[in-house]
Amino acid sequence: MRIALIAPPWTPVPPPLYGGIELVIDELARGLVAAGHDVTLFTTGDSTCPVPRRFVLDHAEGMRIGMAVPELRHVLHAYEEVHDHQVVHDHTVMGPFHSANYPDLPVVTTIHGPFNDELTDLYRALSPRVPIIAISHSQRRSAPDVPIARVIHHGLDASRFAVGDGSGDSEGEYLLFLGRMAPDKGAHRAIAVARKAGYRILLAAKMREAWEHQYFDEQVKPLLGPDAIYLGEVAHARKLELLAGARALLFPIRWEEPFGMVMLEAMACGTPVLSFPEGAAPEVVDDGRTGFLCADESAMVEALAHIGDIDRAECRRAVEGYFSTERMVAEHIELYEQLAR
Repeated sequence: MRIALIAPPWTPVPPPLYGGIELVIDELARGLVAAGHDVTLFTTGDSTCPVPRRFVLDHAEGMRIGMAVPELRHVLHAYEEVHDHQVVHDHTVMGPFHSANYPDLPVVTTIHGPFNDELTDLYRALSPRVPIIAISHSQRRSAPDVPIARVIHHGLDASRFAVGDGSGDSEGEYLLFLGRMAPDKGAHRAIAVARKAGYRILLAAKMREAWEHQYFDEQVKPLLGPDAIYLGEVAHARKLELLAGARALLFPIRWEEPFGMVMLEAMACGTPVLSFPEGAAPEVVDDGRTGFLCADESAMVEALAHIGDIDRAECRRAVEGYFSTERMVAEHIELYEQLAR
């Protein structure tokens, strides 16, 4: 099939730093090509995904994320470039609405974020014309009146991730927190859990927005010390080193996260995931096999006492199996073929 993928214009594909959506698009693009399909990726000029690429914006617009003008310009040019494909998979917000100007073009979109009130209104209006992919059953349940074409969990190519033994760095074992510096992600909770369990914790987190800095200054920075070290926002290669070396990944979210790619990245490196049972975490973490689902911080501390019971090879096998790129690609192809017909 001739398939076009339209990425958002905010971060290169793949992302050099934080960027879960762009990581998924990179995996999907590579996987579709590996499966024998003809793929065009409309992205930004600084992207390096090894598939045919088109762009109008030379650089990702991270400093203007969410603004209408750069996204609209990106979308307008994207559809001019990909209107002759059999299927367009649009990952932007504006693009699926603009696709009404191409009534004979099969378009599908994935909602990567939570169904808040605004987005629920938009996607409810869009759904009769553009099929919507949800990334978890948890996300789907949050907007029961929005028709969903299919739930497709994300996947990863495990071969691109080195398996670690969890022995840590030269200073010894550590736990890892990886994500955004935000209260709902729970860096402060991760520090508290690690400290109570007697572990050192390293924190690698995106911190660019004013509210992220405020949260860090008020709730995280006062907790830092020799046993709780903030590393900043790390590059992809360093992230993989940290994941492979970690005894476990702490994922103490307190919100209905639609998915959470970091859980798959950790498991691909053989690293167990300890999470609260919110959002999609119960769909990703096999409790007692690839990590632990913990009711609260006390339960997470207790679970760390049993982290040695988790076979790191099982964590890796989960990504090589169900959470593989191949499975994710196959499910997308089934939907694309339905649309093309």
